[in-house]
Amino acid sequence: MKDISENQRGTSKKIRIKAGERGSARLKFLVTLLLLALVGYTASQYVPVAFHAYQYKDLMQQTVDKATFGQTQSSDWVKAQLKASAADYDVPPEASITAARRDGRMEARVQFTRPIPLPGYVYQYNFDHTARSTQLYSTQ
Repeated sequence: MKDISENQRGTSKKIRIKAGERGSARLKFLVTLLLLALVGYTASQYVPVAFHAYQYKDLMQQTVDKATFGQTQSSDWVKAQLKASAADYDVPPEASITAARRDGRMEARVQFTRPIPLPGYVYQYNFDHTARSTQLYSTQ
């Protein structure tokens, strides 16, 4: 053990530092900083993909509602609209996009898997969503 004495305004304080304790705060700081960096990197990879998927789900719902309103658009139109917008939402070109009219309502289903590189691991983000037109717009 090592004694360190400080003199401030005539008082004497003794601080004892054990040999094994020196530098432990620096190590804890570096480990914490590393963990924060990993969490930040993971979030920067995952959040944009999840956000685009959320926006694409909203687009799917709007598209099927537009197609059902007044029964003016076909399922082929819905499929074409979703394919045309796919690149804007980072949907891969090989995504499975299907649309059909069932019970007076329009349905569209989109399925794809997107790899997200994470530290030491590649996460497979699975998107499988079916949008059905709102009952308000359907006529039976």
